[in-house]
Formats: sequence, C-alpha cells, structure tokens
Amino acid sequence: MNGKYIGIGLMVIAFIAGASLYYLQVYHYYAKVETPDAVQLVSVVTGEPEEIIADGITAIDATSSPIRYRACFSTPMSHSMLTETYQLADGAIPLTAPEWFDCFDATEIGTALEDGTALAFLGKENIEYGVDRIVVIFEDGRGYVWQQLNDCGQKAYDGTAVGPECPARPTESN
Repeated sequence: MNGKYIGIGLMVIAFIAGASLYYLQVYHYYAKVETPDAVQLVSVVTGEPEEIIADGITAIDATSSPIRYRACFSTPMSHSMLTETYQLADGAIPLTAPEWFDCFDATEIGTALEDGTALAFLGKENIEYGVDRIVVIFEDGRGYVWQQLNDCGQKAYDGTAVGPECPARPTESN
C-alpha cells in the first residue's frame, strides 16, 4: 500500500477528531439557561444568600462541570450599599466563557477587579462541594456571575488532604 494514502488518512482522522473536540468543548456541553437563578449575595448580617435586584439576566450552564456556569445582568444597586450589606469574595478570578456568550468578558472583568472599578461578592458558598458562586458588580451596574473552586474544592480535586477546616464531603448514593 502506498504511504501517502496512509498519511492522508491519518491527517483526515486527526482533523475530524480535532474539530469534534473543539465543537464539544465550545458548543455541545453549554446551553442557555431558560430561567436563570435569581442573583444572590451572602449577607454580612445573616451569613445567608439574599436575592438582589437584577435585570436582564442571561446565563449559560453545562452538566459536565459545576464551574461552567456564567451569567450577565445589570443592577441599580451602588457599590457603597453593596459593600455595607454583602460579603466580599477573596480570590475571585473570572473564568473564561465561550466566545459565543459575548456578554461575559473574563479579561475585562479581571482588569476591573484589579483596578477596583468592580467588586467581587460571594453569591453562595458550596453551591456544590468545593464550588462557590462569585458575583462581580461594576460601578456602572453591570454584573457577572460564575462558579469557581474554593480552597476546599482545590484541595479535594488535586488530591491534597482537605483537613478539618473543610466540611465533610457528601457521600454519593447509588
């Protein structure tokens, strides 16, 4: 058999595999959320999530991972009122969203967090084991939501012993 046919065949298979992998990661697993969750922030008084005023919520999610949730919204609430009422989130690092979900720009959000024109709040702790919901609100009222691993989640998923400061991991029932 001629080697060029084998080479061409391998290249075609590699192209199909690469295109399939790209499609699965960027489009297949994500879906628009028809009725997004209300935006919540954790109260400094009660320690419990409370719904805030949020307009125009658009969101995407995937069942393949708890950290694929992304949402965009707007709110009339000011930074000064929010910081007095709700718990700030430490270590908020925006996770990228697929390019087709164009309202969510992780680079812009990260820059705004660094320069102080946006503030990160804790939306809900342990929405799933080791995963917190983070809500970022810009001075102009634009808001963004994503889920990221907290310290316990990072330890649990990288194999490090979680220690007594982390809650017990839920057992899975069959």
